[in-house]
Amino acid sequence: MTITTIQIDKKVAESLKELREYPRQTYNELITRMIKIVQSLKKENQYDEFLHKIQQPKMMQLWDNKEDEAWEDV
Repeated sequence: MTITTIQIDKKVAESLKELREYPRQTYNELITRMIKIVQSLKKENQYDEFLHKIQQPKMMQLWDNKEDEAWEDV
């Protein structure tokens, strides 16, 4: 394993300390956990976007019709 040093603001370091699950959790463990969470959220968002795209044609069919347009002018 190669180790590197990164520089962060003191405020960021304090925020990371507050996010720890336990007092002796390392920044490496914490950042690794945060990366996994972000990756998971990205995957969920991609799935949501996929569902939205495949539903669009049907929603247009249901919503874009003369009967619904008539109600707009009532």
